[in-house]
Amino acid sequence: MAAADIRDELTCSICKEIYTDPVSLPCGHNFCWVCIGKAWDWQESIEEDPSCPECRQRYRRQPELKRNLRLSNIAERLYSSHPEQDGTGIFCTNCIYFPVPAAKSCLLCEVSLCDAHVKVHNKSAEHVLTEPTTSMGNRKCSVHNELLKYYCCEDGVCICTSCCLAGEHKGHRVEPLNEASEKKKGKLRNVLEKLNPEIEETERRAQRLQKRRREVEIKAVSETERVTALFKGIREHLEALEKQLLYDISRLKGEHSQQLWDQFQQLGIKKDELSKKIHHIEELCNMADPLTVLQEQESDGTVFYGADGADNEGRESADIKVPAVEGLDVGLISETLLTGLTGIVTGIKKRWIYGQEATDMLLDINTAENHVSLSGDRKTASYSHTEQCLLNTPERFQNYSQVLSTRNFPSGQHCWEVEGSESGEWCMGVAYPSIERGGRQSFIGDNSKSWCLCMENNSYSVRHDSKGRELPHYPSCRRIRISLDYEAGCLSFYELSEPIRHLHTFTASFTEPLHAAFLVWWADSFVKILS
Repeated sequence: MAAADIRDELTCSICKEIYTDPVSLPCGHNFCWVCIGKAWDWQESIEEDPSCPECRQRYRRQPELKRNLRLSNIAERLYSSHPEQDGTGIFCTNCIYFPVPAAKSCLLCEVSLCDAHVKVHNKSAEHVLTEPTTSMGNRKCSVHNELLKYYCCEDGVCICTSCCLAGEHKGHRVEPLNEASEKKKGKLRNVLEKLNPEIEETERRAQRLQKRRREVEIKAVSETERVTALFKGIREHLEALEKQLLYDISRLKGEHSQQLWDQFQQLGIKKDELSKKIHHIEELCNMADPLTVLQEQESDGTVFYGADGADNEGRESADIKVPAVEGLDVGLISETLLTGLTGIVTGIKKRWIYGQEATDMLLDINTAENHVSLSGDRKTASYSHTEQCLLNTPERFQNYSQVLSTRNFPSGQHCWEVEGSESGEWCMGVAYPSIERGGRQSFIGDNSKSWCLCMENNSYSVRHDSKGRELPHYPSCRRIRISLDYEAGCLSFYELSEPIRHLHTFTASFTEPLHAAFLVWWADSFVKILS
């Protein structure tokens, strides 16, 4: 029987490995004790009766497992013969009755040998023993069928002795394989020294990306919850507004209906009175006796005709008027609806979209450089050719026409809108209070303590830590919205064009409170805080 067939007989069909503690089922198939136990546990979990994984024979209950001593002994013998080589897939060529892992391979004989056959193998120098291998032909010269012993440095190939002395490599610079191998290993170690830092950096970048991905996922979950809560709140407010409007309509309907009913009843009473008069007059008109008619008039005390002979009934009828009744005040309902919707939208804007608006943001005159002119309300900073006579303070910028806000942002979400001039150059962003006040390091964006958006030469750019990058957007609107999420480490700039354009977002781990920062450069440059 071939060695491969014997190995197949010793292989568990579940784990595909040599049997470990093999057991037999009543149907005759064999498995590792642990493997069949796991298979039956899985079948039990899906409420199936235990069955044989080979023939699918089912049992009402798990049958008794009998240990197969014969298979167990053969498997143990296979493991004990050379356990460290098990798994290489290379077996002794001379062991034909059952597979025994090889311990060495003879390059001359091109055979693999177990420990027992190595001991009796030829020990002469021609018989070169190596670790077990299946590619023994690759170790011989294809021309002279001799072992490869040298390395040709000029052609970069391994050669035999005949190639070196009389073959096509005669006269070439050659080295023994071991020596050439050590030189190549040295070069490879140098490559490793360069690759190791690269792989470490790659790993760090991968970790940062993974961290960023988790942050994005967390942010997405947070935003999903926020939007869900937002629309839930909107629905609740809309339902409350709907109930209020329906109640107001119902109330106004009741009030006006009652007025109409009261007036309707008054008209009914008037109608009854008139009907009685008409009936009485018709009776008088039908009387033939004049005396009775005239006496009835006097005794009744009702004057039907005046002294001038006019018809008093006509005057009374003319005095009957239908009272004026006002309709539903649709204008009031519409105004209530508009006010309610406006309130909902305003609340959404303040609490949900923009966070806390920087409505009280003012420019700090103590930080303004001498060429910065502030408006009376301290909302506008413009460039002045004439130096301002400002008191020299430690907080004041010395070299660049910059100014900070009085308010700082140590946490939370904030948003403010700024308008920049169409001409000149300006920058806007945020800065730590510890930013330098003099020298090149004081320019916002040219240090690690400030982040800014700049407009110059009719194009946008962003700067931080002396690194700048031009944006692909051409300015189409001078109104900029700056959004700050301190805990998330996000500073975003939006152009309030139609539609709104996202310009850039900085990401950082903020470590100090942030002030709004502005720079105006050259004549006619200004920035104005809108809200």
